[in-house]
Amino acid sequence: MPISWYPGHMHKARKELGLLLRGARLVIEVLDARIPAASANPLLASMRGDLPLIRVLNKSDLADSEMTAVWQAYFADFQNSACLRSGRDELLDRNRLLKQINRLGVPPAGKVPQSGRIAITGIPNVGKSSLLNRCIGRKLARTGNTPSITREQQFARFTGEWTLVDTPGMLRPRLEDQNAALLMACVGSIGAAGADNMEVAPFLAEILLERRRERLAERYRLENIDISAESLFDRIAVSRGALRKTGLADYDKAADILLQDFRNGRLGGITLENPPNREIRHS
Repeated sequence: MPISWYPGHMHKARKELGLLLRGARLVIEVLDARIPAASANPLLASMRGDLPLIRVLNKSDLADSEMTAVWQAYFADFQNSACLRSGRDELLDRNRLLKQINRLGVPPAGKVPQSGRIAITGIPNVGKSSLLNRCIGRKLARTGNTPSITREQQFARFTGEWTLVDTPGMLRPRLEDQNAALLMACVGSIGAAGADNMEVAPFLAEILLERRRERLAERYRLENIDISAESLFDRIAVSRGALRKTGLADYDKAADILLQDFRNGRLGGITLENPPNREIRHS
């Protein structure tokens, strides 16, 4: 079944974001470093217009560090923008972010400065609220590991000139690109109501077998690393005790184990997609 997920509050959030961007001076788009392209919402790109953009590759501790550097170099070619990274082991420095804000947020010559509002945007569960809390040094916005916790815009003073506005995670009403939808489901940006684990996990397994087969072998004690995705779930079930009373593999549990191990970084830092037109060799 095609992945389709668009909670009712997103329609309201889309309208409110449109109004916010009319008076904003700059946009911060938070991306998931594991899926930098799939987590970039084309709808947000069209709404932003020519506003300066700072991309933040968040959760970089869960991504491949070398691949994150490749993605930063790719985004560096875009005009009127900057690309920073942030993760548990390398939290985005507040002053470094402010430096880019001040560089990009200067109004064009001859124009009256707009308000100093900065819209923090992105798809669900990429870490927008955590970024806001870190920038202001206190926990204003609710955070969590499930998508769509933020339902309303939240305003917070960053400096005397700049105000950060945390916005609800937003997807396209229709997820035409189902490959991107599956990637978003892999990292947990699409709610359980919109994606079936038994479809998402095999998709993820195929990518991991191509990119990080050795890590799978180590984690699940694979005797033979040249296995199919189906055989991988059998092995996960055996190694992690996800068996039915009959002794057969419980594929639902095995699928959930693989997804949670990936999302929580137990398989190491893994990036699921390459920048366009760039071939990357994976070790």
